[in-house]
Amino acid sequence: MTLLHDDSTSVLTTTDPRDGSPIASYPVASADDVRRTVERATEAGTWWAGLAFSERRRVLIAFKAAIARDAKALAATIARETGKPDGDALLEVMLTLGHLDWAAKNAEPVLKRRKVRAGLVNYNQHATLGYVPYGVVGVIGPWNYPFYTPMGSISYALAAGNAVVFKPSELTPGTAVWVADRWGEVCDRPVLQVVTGGRATGADLVRAGVDKVAFTGSTASAKKVMAACSETLTPLVAECGGKDALIVATDADLDAAADFIAFGALGNAGQTCVGVERVYVEQRVRDALVDKVVERAKRIVVTGDAPTYGPMTLASQTDVVAAHVDDALARGGTAVFGGPESVADRTVSPIVLVDVPEDSDAVQRETFGPTVVINAVADLDEAVARANATEYGLGAAVFTKDAKKSERVAAQLRAGVVTINSVLGFAAIGALPFGGVKGSGFGRIHGADGLREFSVPKSIARQTRKAALNLLTLERSPKDMHMVERMIPMLHGKAR
Repeated sequence: MTLLHDDSTSVLTTTDPRDGSPIASYPVASADDVRRTVERATEAGTWWAGLAFSERRRVLIAFKAAIARDAKALAATIARETGKPDGDALLEVMLTLGHLDWAAKNAEPVLKRRKVRAGLVNYNQHATLGYVPYGVVGVIGPWNYPFYTPMGSISYALAAGNAVVFKPSELTPGTAVWVADRWGEVCDRPVLQVVTGGRATGADLVRAGVDKVAFTGSTASAKKVMAACSETLTPLVAECGGKDALIVATDADLDAAADFIAFGALGNAGQTCVGVERVYVEQRVRDALVDKVVERAKRIVVTGDAPTYGPMTLASQTDVVAAHVDDALARGGTAVFGGPESVADRTVSPIVLVDVPEDSDAVQRETFGPTVVINAVADLDEAVARANATEYGLGAAVFTKDAKKSERVAAQLRAGVVTINSVLGFAAIGALPFGGVKGSGFGRIHGADGLREFSVPKSIARQTRKAALNLLTLERSPKDMHMVERMIPMLHGKAR
C-alpha cells in the first residue's frame, strides 16, 4: 500500500467515538497525490488484467487468508474507529471474507469468454461474448461498515481484473490502511491502493481519471458524485440510503418478528442502511407485536463494559435522530419506549415510536439511529402501499407463515432486496446481488451481477465461411434481395 503526499498536505486524526481519545493520524491526500495514485494503479491494472483468472484467484485467496489470519486485529481496528462492539466487528469481518472468497472463485465461470448462438440467418458467424475489466475503479466507502461495504465493491472489482483506489471515510481510514497493508503482503504491485482524506479527496478521486466509480453514502452525496462523473461520462454504481420497511402479517411468528425488528432497527446503533426503520403490522396483532419489541428494547444496554451496541460513529447523527423523534411526537406520534431523553451526546438509547404520521421525517427520511416506527395497517395491501411510499428502495422484509402470501408481497415491494421471515439474511449469500432502486441508488455489488458491474461486455463475431446470401456489400444482387423478401415473412410473419 502506498500513500503519496507532499509536505503541504494537512493531517487527518481519528478519534474513538466511545471516549473521544485520539487513535492515529493520516495524511490528507492532495489532488496531485490522488492523480499520481491513479496513474500507478493504471500501470498496475494493466499487469493485473493480463493475468489469467486462475492467477488472480490465487492472489485473492492469499489476500483473504492474510486478512483471516489476523482477523481479530482487524476487528479491533473497526471497533475502535466506529465504536461498535468487538463481536459486531468480528462478524463484519467474517461476512466480508465470504464475499471475497465467492468473487475470487466465481469470476472465471461468470466472466470468461463463451460462445453464443448466432442464429439461423447468421450460420456463417461464430459469436462469442466475454467480459473485460474497466481498468481502475475508484471506491468511496462509508463509515458504518468500513470493511464489509467497500469490500463489496473492492472484492468484485479486483476479481474482475481491475485495479482499485480506495478512499475510505475520514472516520475510518485505519481500517482501509490495515486492509491495504495485507494486500502488500501477497502482491508487490499497487493493484489496491488507499488515499485518505475528506470529501475533497473523494471528489479528487472521481476526477483523477478512474474508469469507474463505486460510491456508498447518502442520496444527496450520490447526486454530487454523479454530477462529477457526468463531466467525463465515468460510469457509477451507487448504494445510497434506505428507509427500510418490515411488514408483519396477522399469521406471523411475532416472537421471531420482534427479534428481527430489534436486531435490524437497533443493532449497530441503527446505523445500517438496509436494517429496519419502519414496521407496518396488521391491526389485529399490533399491540402484541409492540409489547414484544418493547420487551426486547428494555434488555438493551448502552453503557458499561459490554454494551449491546456502541455510540453514534458520526457525532452529528444524534442531531438527526433527535430531530426526527421530536417531529414524530409533535405530529401526534407516541413514544412507547424511550423518547427525546434517550439522546445523550453520542449515545442514543432505543426509541420505539407508534402511530407516527406517514408524512413525518421519522417515516419519510433516513434516521440512521436506534429508533423504529411501528404503525398499524388494515391489511397487507395497505402495508405494501405505505412501504413503497418513500423516495427510497433499498431493502424490505415481510413476516408471514404463508409462503404464497410472502412471495406475493415480496414481488410488490419496490426494493432491491426483500427478506422473508428474517432481516439481513441475504448479507452473507455471495451469489445474491445487492443494490437499491429509486433514491437508494443503482447498479449492483455481490454475485454474478456484481462481477459484471465491474466489467465491460465485449462481443466478437468471426465469419467462418462465405454467406449464402451476399448482403453485406454495396452491390447486392436482385436475386439476393428477392430471397430476403421471401425470408422475412417466413422467419417473422407468424405471431409465435
